[in-house]
Amino acid sequence: MTLTVRAITAEQHRGWIASRPSVSFLQLPEWGRVKVGWTSESLGWFLGSELVGAGLVLYRSVPRMRRRSLAYLPEGPDIDWDHERFADIGINEWLKPMVDHCRDRGAFQVKMGPPVATRRWDADTIKDAMARWRDGEADPPAHLHDVLADWHAPEALYLAERLQSYGWRQEPSIGAGFGDVQPRYVFQIDLRDRSLDEVFAGFNQLWRRNIRKAEKAGVEVVAGTRADLADFHRVYVETAARDRFTPRALSYFERMWDELNGVDPDRLTLHLARVEGHLAAATLMVRVGVHAWYSYGASTTADRDVRPSNALQWDMISRAHAAGCHVYDLRGIADTLNPDDHLFGLVQFKVGTGGQAQEYLGEWDYVVRAAWARAYAVVQSRRG
Repeated sequence: MTLTVRAITAEQHRGWIASRPSVSFLQLPEWGRVKVGWTSESLGWFLGSELVGAGLVLYRSVPRMRRRSLAYLPEGPDIDWDHERFADIGINEWLKPMVDHCRDRGAFQVKMGPPVATRRWDADTIKDAMARWRDGEADPPAHLHDVLADWHAPEALYLAERLQSYGWRQEPSIGAGFGDVQPRYVFQIDLRDRSLDEVFAGFNQLWRRNIRKAEKAGVEVVAGTRADLADFHRVYVETAARDRFTPRALSYFERMWDELNGVDPDRLTLHLARVEGHLAAATLMVRVGVHAWYSYGASTTADRDVRPSNALQWDMISRAHAAGCHVYDLRGIADTLNPDDHLFGLVQFKVGTGGQAQEYLGEWDYVVRAAWARAYAVVQSRRG
């Protein structure tokens, strides 16, 4: 039988997700309602009447021409990328009907982010590479991709070749590994079949010391409510000014809370670290199936010495472990190993958890109408 693609209801989509170990939270049907300025649609892949794959498509219209749009599937779709279920169905048989459907909806370009891992580096491997800088070696590795991985997936390279052969294209990475909308490099902690004591023992000495320091300093970590989002946002705005990024509005986080928790009350959780009665730091965590993601974080400059951020991460890891999660995902990192790079500190912080850096296949584009795609690229570049 031939694969077909058609729109499905949000309930059908949620039913599919519930049958899977996990999918990205960016592929939840309710995520489309979080993204103002986009319209969304749940797609289903069918073999006859059987639903065998699903994905969330976000459509962004061209200004003043709403019948033309970019179609984007962040960290999706959830199809049989590794041929575990349907070995005889090629990747183009999955993707062509999706492109055709989006074309019929007026899409001039389709962007997707296959949830396919290509390489992983253990924390010890990354630490050894960092040590080469500290020891003053003549030619230390500047980037993570310059270091031999501890695990790699040859089938992912084959998939990349197949995508290219069918007309999909990929933008080159920019700067320290950032070329996609979603991070190509992430840092994850494996929780499966490990006790919390074993996870804690996997942290480096500095992480363990900072968690204990926060406890001795009286840092109290509690679960927050929707009403506490305003306090989170106040600290988040302070963080944005300090770290020089543009903060999202409070309404964005309220919409995240309402949409994600409107379906599952435990999907999005807020974690607050208080010191002597005032808020020192706060974080948001998302869970889908056996996967938990650190989503947003904020901290005050004044309370850094009592290490509330380490206490919050340990709280989220503990809660994810108690919920039966197999993976705790600290999300994006740069691939820089250069200590002079301003992004190095974030890499160093996450490596201290003793997990693994993971590279994904990255985001791919299929141009349906070249003139429209070029015009859209010009508009986006002018927006900066």
